[in-house]
Amino acid sequence: MIETEPGFYPMYTEGGHWRHGRESWTHWCEGFFPGMMWLLWERTKDNYWREQAERYSKPLEPRQHDRDVHDLGFIFLSTYLPWYRASGDPALQQVLITAGQTLAMRFQEKGKYLRSFLAPESLFIDIMMNVGIIFHAAGLVKDQKLWTIARQHCLTTRRYLVRGDGSTSHEGIFDPHTGEFVKQTTQQGYRNDSCWTRGLAWALYGFGTAYHYSREAAFLETARHCAAFYLEHSPANDAPPWDYDVPDGPERFPDTSAGAIAAAGLFNLAKVSGDQKYRQAALTLTATLATKYLASRKEGWEGVLLDGVYHKHKNLGVRESVIWGDYFFLQALVAALEGEA
Repeated sequence: MIETEPGFYPMYTEGGHWRHGRESWTHWCEGFFPGMMWLLWERTKDNYWREQAERYSKPLEPRQHDRDVHDLGFIFLSTYLPWYRASGDPALQQVLITAGQTLAMRFQEKGKYLRSFLAPESLFIDIMMNVGIIFHAAGLVKDQKLWTIARQHCLTTRRYLVRGDGSTSHEGIFDPHTGEFVKQTTQQGYRNDSCWTRGLAWALYGFGTAYHYSREAAFLETARHCAAFYLEHSPANDAPPWDYDVPDGPERFPDTSAGAIAAAGLFNLAKVSGDQKYRQAALTLTATLATKYLASRKEGWEGVLLDGVYHKHKNLGVRESVIWGDYFFLQALVAALEGEA
């Protein structure tokens, strides 16, 4: 892609090809492609990858001020954080701080949550994977208000989007005038009361990260609860379905991106909890994806993992490669190799 489509940031394939001109729905993925380059550089120390990673990360810098999305963690934690760790340049750290401060502007004081890109009354489970940049920024500048925003968002998400059995809702709706919770709903799941698998994986990983920053036991408990649901309801030697509640039939098919996120999240949970059962589960899942779903078996296919799903109802990237699936799969592979090479 670097050679054939220079400067292009892939999102999902259409017939195996990244460049197709179909809609994005929202611009949340630009960090994953350069993020893969940073992972490759960190693993290999090959300067080619660092040069490309910097080249593809730099154009994202204006997004630190982007108030239209809830995805600044996805964009900057995968790019500017490894860049700063590699260089120590304080200007890169300032981008991370500003991005965290910008994301915090989405906080709804009535309701205590970061609103999604859709509407003030909307809370997405996905934001658990982005709130880490607010924790990160708060720690760097010792800002208690920022820290409180991040913590309260996690507590609200835990209360209203994580169910008693560890499953999750994609979206919660609040009364924007009073902050009162109204209902669980979904944009991408099978039903309003179903468990959209990628959302569950976001929660599994996101609450583990929230615990990493806060050391608040409730967040670790929630990450464990979501992991237990994932492990109990996913096939032992296959990728999970795109939603756990889809009945058997032609509409029930896998989402390897949910599996890749879950694998990376389980590695993360093993690290923050010290419980190696999560690492073993992550190794099994990563091996399954690498054995059954590599796109290299399909000539001309441009992605890494087959059978990812972006948006089922909009028919976007269904049973295709998706860039976040490839990114988290690579992240899981790196985690699997830690200490073994």
